[in-house]
Amino acid sequence: MAKEIIYLTAEGYKKLKDELDHMRSVERPAISAAIAEARDKGDLSENAEYDAAREAQGLLELRIAKMEDTLSNARIIDETKIDKSKVQILSKVTLKNLNNNKEVTYTIVAEHEANLKEGKLAIGTPIAKALLGKKKGETVEVTVPAGVLKFEILDINI
Repeated sequence: MAKEIIYLTAEGYKKLKDELDHMRSVERPAISAAIAEARDKGDLSENAEYDAAREAQGLLELRIAKMEDTLSNARIIDETKIDKSKVQILSKVTLKNLNNNKEVTYTIVAEHEANLKEGKLAIGTPIAKALLGKKKGETVEVTVPAGVLKFEILDINI
C-alpha cells in the first residue's frame, strides 16, 4: 500500500522537525531518567512510579514514530510554483460570508498545519474542499453541520 504524501510548507516542516528533535533530545532522556530513578526504589511489581514512567515512555515512542513517519512522507511545497489565479493549498483566500456580510481570511494548509486561531484552514475541511479550484469573484456554497454557508471569493494570494 502506498504511503500518503503529506504536503507541508517549509515553516510547517521545520516546526515538526524541531518538535521531533525536542522529543528525542529532551523528553526521551527525561523519561529514561525517571525510569532509572523509579527502578532504584526497589520492588518493580508494586512500583506505581515505575509503571507510570514506562507508560509515558511508550506514549512518547509512539509519538516519535508517528512524527518520523509524517516527516518521511512529507513534501515541501514550492510557493513560487503555485497558480495564484485559483484557490489551492497555500492560497490565502479572503471571503465574504453572504449570510452575514462579514469578511474572513483563511490560508489553506495541510492537515498537520491547521490552526483556526491563526487563520490556517485544513485542506480536508468542507469549506476548503468547496473553495479548491475556484477563482476570484466566484460564489461558493458549503454545507456544514450548522447549515449552508455562501461565500464570495474576494481575493486570492500566496
